[in-house]
Amino acid sequence: MDEAANGGRALEGKTALVTGASSGLGRATAVALAQAGADVALVARGADELEETGEGVSKTGRRALVLPTDLANGEEALATVERTVGEFGRVDVLVNAAGIDVPGTVEELDVGGWDLTLSVNLRAPFLLSKAAFPHMRGAGGGTIVNVSSVAGKKGWANASAYCASKFGLTGLTEALADEGREHGIRAIVLYPGAMATNWGAFSPDERRRRRPDEVAATRALQPERVADFIAWFVVSPPEFVLTEGILLPIEEGMP
Repeated sequence: MDEAANGGRALEGKTALVTGASSGLGRATAVALAQAGADVALVARGADELEETGEGVSKTGRRALVLPTDLANGEEALATVERTVGEFGRVDVLVNAAGIDVPGTVEELDVGGWDLTLSVNLRAPFLLSKAAFPHMRGAGGGTIVNVSSVAGKKGWANASAYCASKFGLTGLTEALADEGREHGIRAIVLYPGAMATNWGAFSPDERRRRRPDEVAATRALQPERVADFIAWFVVSPPEFVLTEGILLPIEEGMP
């Protein structure tokens, strides 16, 4: 992606914190924001994978801070914001792209799987937003992007915890947007359809057994395209607001 797609170096002097940055959409978003001029704090569990993302950020000429973190641990999640501010002096952009899915019917799913899914997918975005909010307010504004899923618009079998976490992310984001408006803080939630990430491409038989958004990669959104959209929104004018952030893969035969 070229810099023009992200508004040149519009984020020069700014700092972004991206979760799920070890692969897929999180990695692509970290690089896209760096291309727009931001220094980037990289948060995920996998240290080696984060280092690889850090190399991609460094190639843009921006600084990367690698923060291996278990987002299911509330104290570790909160610490990422303070470590980011300690290193870069600020946090202007927060992208909550990390997510997990513990599948199972309501009868099958144990409480541990439910709690883990909501801890990573919903509690961590709350904690990170809570910690970043005062820094953004003090700087006169900022942007929070929460990555949901089409599962945040429609629930389906075998994914109760995942769907509940993604529906909850909508409410959290709308509250953040309302609370942040007077402080110049924007918050949006995106609902991507299938993405060609490590959730993978599945055979037709496998596809019928899986969630509707886990489709073959040939019909999926490339994470770089979604990352471009996120970066475009972050550098858009502060008065610009999206009310519905539904991103769907282009069907075969469509332009």
